[in-house]
Amino acid sequence: MSARNDHPILTNRKVVVLLALFCCVLWGSSFPAIKNGYALFGIAPVDVPTKLVFAGWRFVLAGALLLAYAVLSGKRVGGFSRRTLGQFAILGITQTTLQYVFFYIGLAYTTGVKSSIMNATGTFFSVLLAHFIYHNDRLSFHKLLGCIVGFVGVMVVNVGAGLGGMSFDFTLLGEGFIVIAALVLAAASIYGKRISQGIDPIVMTAWQIVIGGAALLAGGYATGGALTGFTPASSALLAYLALLSSLAISIWSLLLKYNRVSMITAFNFMVPVFGAVLSAVFLHESILEWRNAVALVLVCWGIWLVSKEPAADSRREVATT
Repeated sequence: MSARNDHPILTNRKVVVLLALFCCVLWGSSFPAIKNGYALFGIAPVDVPTKLVFAGWRFVLAGALLLAYAVLSGKRVGGFSRRTLGQFAILGITQTTLQYVFFYIGLAYTTGVKSSIMNATGTFFSVLLAHFIYHNDRLSFHKLLGCIVGFVGVMVVNVGAGLGGMSFDFTLLGEGFIVIAALVLAAASIYGKRISQGIDPIVMTAWQIVIGGAALLAGGYATGGALTGFTPASSALLAYLALLSSLAISIWSLLLKYNRVSMITAFNFMVPVFGAVLSAVFLHESILEWRNAVALVLVCWGIWLVSKEPAADSRREVATT
């Protein structure tokens, strides 16, 4: 029996949509939460080491929560082979450490609304990578068109008003690092899907974010970072970030394990929608500028196009190894 048939609820389309959207709401909320965290902890934009410490504690705590849940659920959390531990380490260093080094730095140099929209480029990368890895996940007309439409949306949000007309408002440390983080996440998610076929996704997620978080902490402290300014508000925000990471990443890993990569990652287009709305609410940023409104419409259209698959294709799940 296939893995898909073992867990029919995780392949039920309505359940998949609801869980994927829930993850997107959580990830969307991380944009204003992180920026508010910088303010509450007094972290300056140029203080990269302390940003790494901030991120490291978030993920170590998130991994600890998941490991505690796994133990209470009777899952095996230890005794893995050296090969499996190596896979955990690779996934942790890429999906958590490397991705969030770029993400946390990038977020400090651009707005929450813009970052949430730029982050949608991860969907393009996932769909393109899946085309070359999975037999049942080839590029179709709708996928290609959806990627193009979504990419245009990301381009639109970077159009600014320069001298003498329009200009392209894009910096390497800001928008560039957000795009690099999205590329790293796309590649790491596909690798995570591959190794999750023989490992419980919750346990895999727990160890990879503990390892990735520990690497962030080590790098941050080694370069002079120090997280201070703990108050009830800042501590509650850090706890929320840890909780959203443990929930969103573990649910997403389960969805990736039992469904096609392109079907699940297509929902990444909703992260900018929730991220933009929540950033507008909590950071008092504008989503009513013409470029933000047009970009959101385009990325929403993109997700619909990318996820529009023939019924026959949705029943096939034959992956290469």
